[in-house]
Amino acid sequence: MATDDYAERLRLPWWLWLCGLAVATLLAIELWMGAGGVRAWLPFVVLIPLALVGLWKAGRIRVAVDGGELRVDDAHIPLEFVTDAVPLDAAGKRELLGVGSHELAFVVQRPWVGGAVQVVIDDPADPTPYWVISSHDPVRLAAAISGTRPR
Repeated sequence: MATDDYAERLRLPWWLWLCGLAVATLLAIELWMGAGGVRAWLPFVVLIPLALVGLWKAGRIRVAVDGGELRVDDAHIPLEFVTDAVPLDAAGKRELLGVGSHELAFVVQRPWVGGAVQVVIDDPADPTPYWVISSHDPVRLAAAISGTRPR
């Protein structure tokens, strides 16, 4: 990894795993309701693994700056189209995603991650004005985007 490269995963905190499993278990108990036969085990066999898969997918987002590109999960943009990267604290993120939002912005927001980075885009072929990306370390991510951007 070069000095300008950056990578992180937006993993779920442990308490969200517990909450998700608790909700799936309670829903399975509600569907079971003391019945016998297939209704006794099917809700547990279906809902708990589905909850685990959903929680895993929610926490697998990868944010990376490498090879002259910003990658957020499956989306990527060459850094030559990035004009600015602004680190945001929780209040700045809330404002940008609330009243200050743009309907064409690309947003990867995780509520359990406090900070974010606003990445301003200047691509004539793309109507997206900016990206908002949740980050555990928005200052480092913004610096990596700015530091590897072609001059």
